[in-house]
This record gives sequence, C-alpha cells and structure tokens, in this order.
Amino acid sequence: MAASKAFHGVIRGAESPKRSSQFEGRFGRMFRSLPPAEFTEAELAPLAADDAMLSSPETTGNDERPKATPENELDIEENFDIPAGYTYVGQFIDHDITFDPVSQLDRLNDPEALTDYRTPRLDLDSLYGRGPADQPYLYDFSQEDRAAKFVLGRPLTFGQQPSPAHDLPRLNGCAVIGDKRNDENVIVSQFHGAMLKFHNAMVDALPARTPFEAVAQQVRWHYQYAVINDFLRRICGDAVLKDVLPHFRTGKTPFEAPPRLHCYHWRNEAFMPIEFSVAAYRFGHSMVRPIYRLNKELDLGGPAVDEDASLQGRHLIFAGVSSRALNGFREFPADWGIDWSLFFGTPDRRASHQGKSRVQPSYKIDSSLVNPLGFLPEFCERPTHEDRLTAANFRAKAKDSERPNLALRNLMRGAAMGLPSGQAVARAMGLPAWDGSRLLIGKAAFEEGQLKARRLDDVAHHLSACTPLWAYILAEATTQWHDEITARGLTGEAANLVGTRLGPVGARIVAETLVGLILADSHSFLAQDPNWVPAAGWGGADFGFESLLKVAGLLR
Repeated sequence: MAASKAFHGVIRGAESPKRSSQFEGRFGRMFRSLPPAEFTEAELAPLAADDAMLSSPETTGNDERPKATPENELDIEENFDIPAGYTYVGQFIDHDITFDPVSQLDRLNDPEALTDYRTPRLDLDSLYGRGPADQPYLYDFSQEDRAAKFVLGRPLTFGQQPSPAHDLPRLNGCAVIGDKRNDENVIVSQFHGAMLKFHNAMVDALPARTPFEAVAQQVRWHYQYAVINDFLRRICGDAVLKDVLPHFRTGKTPFEAPPRLHCYHWRNEAFMPIEFSVAAYRFGHSMVRPIYRLNKELDLGGPAVDEDASLQGRHLIFAGVSSRALNGFREFPADWGIDWSLFFGTPDRRASHQGKSRVQPSYKIDSSLVNPLGFLPEFCERPTHEDRLTAANFRAKAKDSERPNLALRNLMRGAAMGLPSGQAVARAMGLPAWDGSRLLIGKAAFEEGQLKARRLDDVAHHLSACTPLWAYILAEATTQWHDEITARGLTGEAANLVGTRLGPVGARIVAETLVGLILADSHSFLAQDPNWVPAAGWGGADFGFESLLKVAGLLR
C-alpha cells in the first residue's frame, strides 16, 4: 500500500523518532515496535462510504427530508445496556485528558515539537482551568466561610416549565469555561454545567472553611471513582475491569491483588497513547444518536413546516438548521434545559414503554456512525434557507478542500499518525487477529430479518489482513455482538435488544489507559487511598454518574 502523506496532519510531538528520549512526553505509543499501517485516502474511502462505516441517511418523501424512528417504536440501533448520557460522559472525559490546540487534518506540524497540552490525568483541569487565583472570573467568592464556587449561567427551562438546569456562563455567546470544547454541542455543554453544580454541592456538603483544593480533591476522587466503577464497567465489561484492577470490588487490597497493565507502561510520567486517543477511544462516535429529546415539555408546537412528524419535540445532533440541531459554540434557546432522567437510568426494552418519557439509549458500539456525522457543520457551507429542515441543509455541502465525513477523518488521522493495523495490535496482545472474512462492517442490527452488517471482505477486501486500528476496534465490537447472538440462537428483534460493548483489543486499550492515567497521578484516589469509596449517602460503592447528577440537584 502507498505511504500515507505527511500533510494529513499529526498530533504535535507524536511523530518524534520511536527511539527518541522524547517518547515519554505528553503523547506516546503503547506498541512502539509495531510498524505503521500505511494507506492512501482512496484505499480508505470505501470504509467511510454510506452504508459502510457511515449509515445511509434516514429520509422520507421524494425530496429526501430527514426522519427518525418514532419514539413509540423500538429503534434497531439502540444499545439498551448503555443510556445515551454516557456518550457525553465519554466526550467530557476525552476533553479532560487530551487537548491539541493546533492539530488539524490538513495542517503541517513540526514533528519534533512538544508543546503545552492538556495534562494526561483525570484531574478535571478542563473544569477548574488554572484555578481561582489565575482565572477568578470562573468563580464566585461571595461566601466568606466557604471555598469558591463556580459561576453558573442563566437558568434554563424544560419547555415552558421551570427546571434545575443552568447554561454555562457566556460572554457574547461564547462559554466562559476551562475548556471551550465542552461547548461543542448542547448535551456536553450541559454536562459540563452539571459538573460545575457538583463542585458547588461539594462545597456545601463539606465543613465550613474547607480549603478550595480539598474540595477539588473530593470532586476529582468522586469523578475518578465513577469513571472506573460506572463508565469503564459499561463500556469494557466487568471481566476486563476486574482483570486490570483485580482488587476492585473483591475485598482484597491492591497489595494482595496489584493492578495488571499488560500494554500500557511508562517510565517517569504517564503519556497519552496514540493508539488510545486516535483509535480506541473514538468508539464513542458510534454511540452518537442522530436525534435526541432534551426534555418532556419541548414539543415545538408540533412538526415544523415540511418536517416529518417523527422529529416533533426532538433535535438532530447536527444539521445546517441550527434551530433544529444541537450544534454548539453558541447561546442556545433557554427552553432547551436537559432533563437528565431521559439520558440516565435503565432503558426499557419493551416497545409498549417507549415514548417521550423514556430513557434514551445510546446507539450500539459498532462499526457504523450515524449519517449526520458525515457532514460536520464546521467543514460545510451554511445552508441558503436556515429556517427549514430540508435535504439541502440536512446533508450540507462540504466546503472546498474540506472533508466533513467523520469516519473518513478518523481513518485518515490514524494513517497520518502511523498507527499499526488492528491485526498487528491483536497479535502483540496475544489475541487472535481477525481478518476481513470475520470482521463485520456496519450496524449491529437486523432489519426485515436480514443482518445489516457485512463482512469487511465484501466492503473493502484490500483491507482484509491490514485493517485500520479504529475500524478494527469497532468491527471487533460488531463481530463480538454477532458471535453472542449466534451462540444464543437469536435473530431479528430479539437480537436487536442485545447490547454491545468493546471487544478484546478495544476494551483492553481503553481500560488500561484510563486506569493507568489514574494510577500514575500521585494525587488520585488509586494512588493515595485505593480502598476509598464515596460516602454511603451518595451511593457508596455504587457511586456513578447518575449519583453525581443527583448530588448536583439535577436528578431525583
């Protein structure tokens, strides 16, 4: 295969010679000795096409207006094991541990430069910024006997009803927060706001005159605990989590059952593995739903002009019409307050219990991205008629020389970063290396009795034995799901109700990286008090992100 071109862009500092002493910087490699898998854009394009790793659009009518599965029907792509809120928990975690302010897909970068990135720790620097001494405008100092709280934005409502939600503080529409990326869409924006409120609740819960850093430490420890106990357990599965942290929930101490990191090792300080940030952790893109209900009161007064009734009261994750989509980096309407009971809880698998009050599931972790991710707004032209949701502004036109297809961007970035193939990583882990005769590309779902996913060999046979790592990890999850339903003799609707999680390669990279970053942080709970658990009144050993939202006053 032809060599990938340098102009595709890299994360600065990641392209230093593999044997350079600089590999212990902020970015590094788990599998430093594996050769890069090299691809051209033409070789990767079939994987990113509609009905391959990008779903075909859901449209209706001769003019192909967008539609969605009605709320009173089961959606074949929903993952009933993971509520929709965890998609944006994952995005928040990503912004907490990685930040490259200059890397763009088509920008030349200095391969030797090591610049000031986000700390590779789960320390909430995306929330706290540089702290109240250096960024006092983020904080409220009005309580003399209490640590500084965060400033909140304007109150938000559930439609016309009051709500406990607040927007982020803004200046000229721009969010005034520690990391502007947490305003990328309306959902992650309000999750960042929930974290602000959790800190404020912690200030009130701790004794008066508790120092600010002591409050922040408790917030960080609860967050880190929830990442391990809740997020990783759902995404990677109990077996992988307990193998990485044998002491966890077993009653043993870390001295009796020490952590088992087989792939992620560092010398002096933890680094951010490229295999994680550019491939494995991008599993979350497959979890994104095309459409969300923010609250039960918001119905837009019925379908807008020329819109399908299935969209009533819901918003597309991205679209050219900003009033009908959850596009970020703006002051959105005040009645778009998020009712988190629609994003966290236990999704009901029964069609009779669907409706606008249901817990929305995430989409399955599989090798398929929803079609709105094929035309990311920042890389597309603005529509001519922004007041109507039509085919023209639903699938916006790409700007000259831009690639708005997220699947293609992910594949090209992996090639530009010199990632090894999925098969090479599997072999390095001592796992079977699946090829294109086994790997499944597409939706982990049945429709009209037919499996939607296809063998990789039928989509891009030239990638059968050398598959891009990101595609391999998602195809591995799809294939694992198919193996499970086949073993259980399930097809059709019964199979669609079975959830997905990461497969052996993806789960191990994600679990080891996040656990490793916490272990390497000398201020984390795993480093300072590995048997620590949150207070019983806040959920105790079962504390997770649903508990966090309850403490923040956003869930009952």
